Amino acid sequence: MSTEPVDSAEDYMRFHLREHWPWLVVGAALLLLLFLLGPILMPFIVGAALAYVGDPVVDRLQRLRLSRTAAVCVVFVVLSLAGLAALLLLAPMVYHQFLALLRNIPDWLVWLQEQALPRLGIALPAGVELDAEGLKAIITQHWSEAGGFAQAAWERVSQSGKLLLVTVANLLLIPVVSFYLLRDWDDLVSWIRGMIPPRYLPRVGQLAGEADEVLGAFIRGQLSVMAALAVYYAVALWIAGLDLALVVGIIVGLISFIPYLGSIVGVLIAVIAMLVQTQDPTSLIWIAVVFGVGQFLEGNVLTPLLVGDRIGLHPVAVIFAIMAGGQLFGFVGVLVALPAAAVLAVLMRHTKQQWLLSPLYLAGTAQPAPPVPAAPPASEEPPGPLP
Repeated sequence: MSTEPVDSAEDYMRFHLREHWPWLVVGAALLLLLFLLGPILMPFIVGAALAYVGDPVVDRLQRLRLSRTAAVCVVFVVLSLAGLAALLLLAPMVYHQFLALLRNIPDWLVWLQEQALPRLGIALPAGVELDAEGLKAIITQHWSEAGGFAQAAWERVSQSGKLLLVTVANLLLIPVVSFYLLRDWDDLVSWIRGMIPPRYLPRVGQLAGEADEVLGAFIRGQLSVMAALAVYYAVALWIAGLDLALVVGIIVGLISFIPYLGSIVGVLIAVIAMLVQTQDPTSLIWIAVVFGVGQFLEGNVLTPLLVGDRIGLHPVAVIFAIMAGGQLFGFVGVLVALPAAAVLAVLMRHTKQQWLLSPLYLAGTAQPAPPVPAAPPASEEPPGPLP
């Protein structure tokens, strides 16, 4: 490789591609390696995301004269205590509602057989009853098929034992990875900055700053919206008389980051649960009122106030991003789809600006291309890589 100094960007562009092909090969090899290591990247991706969210809090604690390690320990202790308190408060209520759900299953089956299916014009085969004795007779009659299915299911579970252990190990690794990444976050950012060519630092710094601002505001706002919706639906459905109000509220809050999906799933669960509980169609009026008010609050109060137009993506584009993330990277892809979309939205805005100023876009027009503003010089030399 040539070691001659590069005096300007024009001189650099005169280099032939063969002068730099080893670095292109290294970049392609790293991308291929990341693709091959995809199954084990989950704890590192989730840990990095948690470290990114917690870094501003740690920085504030450092300004209170705490060391970096002590600040990280304080954050972890507070989060652990908050999670434990939430578990102690919610677990008993969820447990009792789950027991109530199990106790109501026979009544649900009777309601399904005597009211729901006849209204839908569906008739069960002769001799089939959806009660305890009828289910027992069905199981006894098809015992051999059920035994074969159970054996196949057990073999499947046994074969999946390794996958289960890997999943548990990955979950246990997340807090460990988060702790060390959060402790060394500033050093990691400095190392990455030192690896960027100096001529690209102004533009990369601008993009990184905008992406960080958008991403941080979006994550904090979206988490606040999810928590607010979970509390609202749990309380409102409890007031409406639904026994499973807490479970439905938590489900709606957890999946509310996908537009409309949380409300659709919540309405379906709440309608079925209320019909089985009361067997009175007029009780659905309260469900409609609760979710109508919830949709109004989410669209006109919570999201504009807490999130705003942080990403700048159409709801259809948000749904596509989530589906694409799930298709490419599974459950982890679903989790990181919206943050990744937020960063891509910043890059797309800058790409659009460059496209509107490009000679290809302006070719054949009477107006000359406006000059591209010069990038400000780097304020300081980039730090060297970590030892």
